[in-house]
Amino acid sequence: MADASSHPVPLHVAIIMDGNGRWAAARGLPRAAGHREGARAVRRVIEAAVTHGVRYLTLFAFSSENWQRPAEEVQDLTFLLKHYLRSELTELHAEGVQLRVIGERERFGPVLGRELAEAEAQTAGNCRLTLVLALSYGGRAEIVAAARRVMASGLKPEELTEQRFAGFLFTAGIPDPDLVIRTSGEQRVSNFLLWQLAYAEILFTKVLWPDFSPGDFALALDEYAGRERRFGARPV
Repeated sequence: MADASSHPVPLHVAIIMDGNGRWAAARGLPRAAGHREGARAVRRVIEAAVTHGVRYLTLFAFSSENWQRPAEEVQDLTFLLKHYLRSELTELHAEGVQLRVIGERERFGPVLGRELAEAEAQTAGNCRLTLVLALSYGGRAEIVAAARRVMASGLKPEELTEQRFAGFLFTAGIPDPDLVIRTSGEQRVSNFLLWQLAYAEILFTKVLWPDFSPGDFALALDEYAGRERRFGARPV
């Protein structure tokens, strides 16, 4: 397993959590059961990230495309988000986890939106791990929204740089992911952090998200430690 004392540990790990539905179907259970088990996996991975010294963990929890799913499943996902927030926030705060939310949170309505804002405010001073939840999030929509904010700011075209543009994204102030993990065997990024993944290492695993364990997380860190990161440059 990866040892933070002898192997490079990614500062920022992002995860596309995929496979809840297939996990449930394989067991003859409703999709909601897969989502509930997936929430337990979230807790395990947060603990693993803290153990290994990862400082930022971004979880793709609800995509903008998820709104197109059947109304019952959307309701289940929203209920689970509320339940998770209310049941886990106290412990996360006690463990020094800071919560940040990226995406179109207003689509969840004023009540949940207010709870998310309060959770961010309550944990804002924590620095052990920054947990970023991507909710009603889409990479293309984020870039378009950032472009609109640039235009509204009055910034002149010649003044716009990549660094300045990044400051208008939802992830302003958060370092780009070093490692992206996608579970379930699918091999695509699905409109996730399109700007931020420019030089991220990507790892695809066949493990379904509800089965993803601290051991799987450690193996992903081992894989990352064995890769040579060039950032577009050739080795001398």
